[in-house]
Amino acid sequence: MITHIEVILAEVPTIRAHRLSVATMHTQTLVLVRVRCADGVDGWGEATTIGGLNYGEESPDSIKANIDRHIAPLLIGMDARQVAKAMAKVRKVIQGNRFAKCAIETALLDAQSRRLGVPLSELLGGRVRDALPVAWTLASGDTATDIAEAEQMLELRRHNIFKLKIGARPVADDVAHVLAIKKALGDAVSVRVDVNQAWSELDAVRGIAALEAGGIDLIEQPVRAEHKAAMARLAQRYAVALMADEALHGPLDALDFVRHDGADVFAVKITQSGGLLPAAQVAALAQLAGIGLYGGTMLEGGVGTAASAQLFSTFGELAFGTELFGPLLLTQEVLRTPLVYQDFMLHVPTGPGLGVEPDLDKLRDLRRR
Repeated sequence: MITHIEVILAEVPTIRAHRLSVATMHTQTLVLVRVRCADGVDGWGEATTIGGLNYGEESPDSIKANIDRHIAPLLIGMDARQVAKAMAKVRKVIQGNRFAKCAIETALLDAQSRRLGVPLSELLGGRVRDALPVAWTLASGDTATDIAEAEQMLELRRHNIFKLKIGARPVADDVAHVLAIKKALGDAVSVRVDVNQAWSELDAVRGIAALEAGGIDLIEQPVRAEHKAAMARLAQRYAVALMADEALHGPLDALDFVRHDGADVFAVKITQSGGLLPAAQVAALAQLAGIGLYGGTMLEGGVGTAASAQLFSTFGELAFGTELFGPLLLTQEVLRTPLVYQDFMLHVPTGPGLGVEPDLDKLRDLRRR
């Protein structure tokens, strides 16, 4: 039986300023959800987002308020082992709130897989890989700084895929910045860009042509999420892969993209999809339609990163890798034992449930008062 649901907001500084077209981050607010059960088993989930309300319609404060006031009362007293039944109730009664729903579903699945003594991936069909390629995002905004940071990551054998956040400057300036980094790093390194919806279709036509000619491998969400027709036109015009991200809010959006040939790659994010199981449906639609997969992040800490890794490990195809670097961007570790990043890969935890344990003492210190 579910006896208590707690939402913890933990403020963690980042190792450097993280500049997106929609916000500049100096601190990440981790949104952690703990579901306590009568049998003594606890489950954990995470609903962290980016930049408060700059990125999407949910913020740490709204997630906590809506779980505390609206979602938790629906679930207290329900059988914790009946995850599908619990989530069906939540999805029937609660509109929107994808991040909050994801954290709840993750915590319930974490608890259930702990009861069964298996990794959470085994409740999602079973893993086909034990390690995931991980990209690093270069987002200082300074070309020389980004090149030096990338070279350090290559030397440490931590990342050999790099994504650049662009869109805040004129198109020509962004293109020059990206191509200078690509030239410095060479052809053995994959360089991608994330525009975070900042371009008009005309801007995108100019920018994508130059980036494609310069050897950039992937261009993420160049236009506004609601401009799906423009995204489809761009995807069909250029050979470089175009990836949908902010426009993907779950399986129905994925189906719409499939029907209209709207993207070459899907960025699968468990929170943005509304949960691990809806995210699995997004991936299944992509694979059936021949659309590439990329494991996305909302810059979560260790709990949310482990949850995503458990799901992504079940994907039969993951041609564009993942960006599960969130914990590495934070100055404080919130797990008792950190996730393992080695030889350009994240090693998927093998213990029961998520395979990680939050550090309660550290969370007590970081918790928002």
